[in-house]
Order: sequence, then C-alpha cells, then structure tokens
Amino acid sequence: MADDLTAATTVRRTGENAPDSVGTAPGGTAAPAVPRRLWWLPALGLVLVAFNLRPAITGLGPLLAEVRSALGMSGTVAGLLTSAPALCFAVFGSAAPRLARRWGAAAVVLAGTAAVTAGLALRPLAGGTGGFLAASALALAGIAACNVLLPVIVRQRFPGRTGTMTGLYSMALSLGTASAAALTVPVTEALGGDWRPGLGMWALPGALALLVWLPAVRGTRRAASPGAGGPGRSGKRGGRGGYGGRAGDEAEPGIRITRSATAWTLGIFFGFQSTAAYITMGWLPQIFRDAGVPASTAGLLLAVTMGLSIPLSFLLPRIAARLGHQGPLAAVLALCGLGGYAGLWFAPAQGAWVWVVLLGVSNGAFPLALTLIGMRARTGAGVVRLSAFAQGTGYLISVPGPLLVGSLHQHTGGWHAPLALMAALMAAQLAVGLLAGRNRYVEDGG
Repeated sequence: MADDLTAATTVRRTGENAPDSVGTAPGGTAAPAVPRRLWWLPALGLVLVAFNLRPAITGLGPLLAEVRSALGMSGTVAGLLTSAPALCFAVFGSAAPRLARRWGAAAVVLAGTAAVTAGLALRPLAGGTGGFLAASALALAGIAACNVLLPVIVRQRFPGRTGTMTGLYSMALSLGTASAAALTVPVTEALGGDWRPGLGMWALPGALALLVWLPAVRGTRRAASPGAGGPGRSGKRGGRGGYGGRAGDEAEPGIRITRSATAWTLGIFFGFQSTAAYITMGWLPQIFRDAGVPASTAGLLLAVTMGLSIPLSFLLPRIAARLGHQGPLAAVLALCGLGGYAGLWFAPAQGAWVWVVLLGVSNGAFPLALTLIGMRARTGAGVVRLSAFAQGTGYLISVPGPLLVGSLHQHTGGWHAPLALMAALMAAQLAVGLLAGRNRYVEDGG
C-alpha cells in the first residue's frame, strides 16, 4: 500500500503518475494494461491473492494451544513463531523488487502465491516444531513478496483505477484476515476437532488464486510481446509480462535517508505499531482462552479486531490528510490501545467485546503510518526510498516483541507481565507518534 500512496501523493502534487519502484519500462513508459475484454481476470486474481495474505497468521492464533501441545512447542518457540511474520516481511520483502526486475512482478506474485499455498498445505503434515516453522516460513516468504508487489501491479494493470483497485484488494486482505480468525476453530470442530485440517484448509483459497492468476500472467505476457507493440521489451530486462523494466527512472532526490531524523522517527513508529499488531494477532486469542473464553469465541473476537481495519483503512488517511499535525491522531490511537490492555489486565473475559474494539481502533496506526510515509517526502522517488527504509526498519524492530511476550508468559505463568510490556511499548508508540506527526520532509534534512 505504501507504493500506492507514492502514486497518490505524486499525482496530487505534480499532476503526473509517479514511476513505479519496479516494473516501469525505461524512459518512464508504463507497462501495458490488460486488454479490456479480460479486465475482470486480473481483478479477480488480485482479490483472491490478497485474500490469502493473512490466514497463515490469523488462522494460527486461535489454535496455537493445540499446535503447541501436539508438537511439544515451548512458549519461547511459539513467540518466535508469532515474530516470524515481521522477520520474513523484512527479509523477503526487500528481495521482491529485485526479483520483479528480473522476472516481472506478476510472475513473482504467482510464485509467492504458490509459496503461500504450499506452506499452508505442508504445515499440517509437520511432525515436529522444525517442520512446522519451515512450512510457516515458506508461506510467509510468499506473503512478503506479494505484500510489496501487489500495489505495483495495481498501478500497472489499472492505471486509471488505482484508488478503486487498491481499496478492493485492501478489503479482500482484511476479509481474509478476519475470516481465518473467525472460521478456523468452527471448521476445526466440524472436522472432528483436529487442528491439522483446520489449518490446512486455508491452502484451498490459495490454490484457487493460482488457477485464476496463472492465465492472467500469460495474458499479460502476450500483451507485452514485441508483436503486440507493448513496451515490455524495450529495456535490457524488459518483457517478462510487461513488469520487468528498470526501476529508478526518476532522478533520486539528493537525500541520505539514513541521516534523516524524520525517516528514523517514521521507521520506529512503524516498528512499534507492527509490534502491537503482531502481538495481537499471535497472542490475543490465547489471552482470552486462558481467561475462560471458548476457542471459537476467542477466534471471533480476534476477527472483530482485525475486521475494524476495513473501515479504518478508508477513514483514517482522509482524516490525517486534513490535519496540519497528525501527532494527536497517533496519540488517540495509542490511548485506545492502552485502554484495551488495561481491560485485558483487569477483566479480560467480562469486557472482551469492548477491549477488542479498542484494540481494533488502535490497529488503525498501520494505515496512519502508511499515510505519514506518503506525506513526509516531496517527490515520488523520495516516498519510495522513505517507504522502503521505514517499513524495512519497522519490521525488524517488531521482531522481538511477540517473542518476548511468549517468553514472559512461559516464565511467569500469567499475562500480567506480558501486558505490562505491551503497555510500555504502546506508550513508546504514543511518544514517537507525536514526533512522526510533525509536518517535516526528508528532502529538507529533517
């Protein structure tokens, strides 16, 4: 989504389309759009791919206790598992632009979806912790590649409908997130109570996405062939489905991103909000289950928390764009998170629905962080560099959080120590958010 914000910001400020971070043909020529008669094929494929980008994470939380028991997984290893998404997103996501320049974004998304599907199918077959972690890493690597490249494909295949298609796939992503959280336990119970088919069933939507995305990739390759008159072969690495051109055709701004206080502030803010999100996805159902909430209800509560991101993703960026200082908005979201943690400390089961709403609102820090990235650089190329730095730094920062929560829970036997850590991190997010909301630009040296 950050790449889409890049486009939106540049269009708003210059009236021109910003070059893609990957996939733009040399000279700034856009990759060929899909033929009109086949517009629905990549649109459907986009929705199905996006739907599969979170069930590997949110489907596991409600069944984590059963998985740990069956595989003999310690609390520390379970914490590592909940930290794995952030680590994989940082490591494998950074490789996605280079792979796209070589093979094309559409082809890399196809491979990423295949990795997600394979990982989800292999997880239930794991006989031990090592195999389960390896299969999870495979799925998360595919998710990381798709996270980075789907916005690029939106801009290239739907150049006149960037906002509409971004909203469509964002809703599909949120729907997949909430569906896995809500349905995994009921389906598991309907299938006899075994966690393995309950987790493995989420490979089926991935297989469907592959079936739809494959002909979409082939159609784009034909459209980009030399005989079709497309620009896909115009570059040294062009072709490849029209998504293989060089990046960086726009002149780089004269900034050193690692020396920008604004860039570091945004990276740290992104890291804290990612930490809170992955702790919520990985541990919130277990907190409720340990408080006596049934597993199916715990999954539904997580689904509500994640589902709130659908309206907030549309609402918060619009509010932020109208404010001269976004710090107060970041503070309100953090205060909601602190309120949710306080509720989990004192009455986790009694006020569960209130706490998940507060935590769901607090998770709105993610679209706010992406909006701030788009607002803190003056040029399209500046936003691309800021986005890569802030997200890469942020995901690395978020790795230890879920791991520490799992370790504290194992060693203390309760949730008060983990919740105290979560509250401290949220307080730090509030402080950094106030700084990140200042009206500064990385090109100005701030």
